This record gives sequence, structure tokens and C-alpha cells, in this order.
Amino acid sequence: MKKLLLSLVLVAGLAFAANAQQGGGGQRRPQATPEERVKQLDEKVKLTDEQKTKATAVYAEAAEAQKKMREEMMAGGGTPDRAAMMEKMTKMTAETDTKLNAIFTAEQKTAYKTWQDEVKAAREKAMKERQAGGGGK
Repeated sequence: MKKLLLSLVLVAGLAFAANAQQGGGGQRRPQATPEERVKQLDEKVKLTDEQKTKATAVYAEAAEAQKKMREEMMAGGGTPDRAAMMEKMTKMTAETDTKLNAIFTAEQKTAYKTWQDEVKAAREKAMKERQAGGGGK
């Protein structure tokens, strides 16, 4: 009985250690679904039900376009061209923003711009911290 218990503890410990070593090095969190993105957007700009429906469609279309782009880039077999990928992603993001702004009121456009600026500043700060070695997990 003692050996069995000791074996179980050892196996559990090894499994935990192996999982912990995987860390977050190159792992990314999965992209939010269109519905999750609309929920976040609604918290920031207060969407009507009709706007939620339209925004969900915009985000779903963007997600599909990004998926298609990633598949095309990976189809080459080698390492994808990071610069080309970033350029396409930037263009897609701008298109998504344009489509979202088309469904917003003037007040919502201002709130959205403020939110985007906050997100950009936080992202830049996080990048600087990572580059300085202060990624802290």
C-alpha cells in the first residue's frame, strides 16, 4: 500500500514538473471568438443588439480571413515570411477597424479609439518589459 501511494505521488509530481517546464515560452493563448470580442467591445463602447450582431459578423469574417492567411503562409513548408505576415495582419486589422467604425455612433467611435490607444500602449509597455528581461511570469 505504501509503495502504491509513493508511486502515485511520484507520478503526479513528475507530471506536474513536466507540465510546468512547458511554461509559456512560445505558447500563445487562443484567439478570442467573435462573440468574446464583441462582449469586450460592448463593455467599452456600449453596443445596441443590432450593432452586436453586425460586430460579430465583422469579427467572424476577420477571423476567417486570418485563418486563411495563416494556412496560405504555412503551406509553403518553410518558415513563413514574418514581415509579409505582419503587413497583411496590419492591413486586416485596419479593415476590421474601418468596418467596426462604420457601425458606431460618434460617441462610440471616440470610446473605441480611446480603448484602442490604451491597448496599444499596454502592448508596447509589455514588449519593452519583455525585451528588458522583465517578463515576470
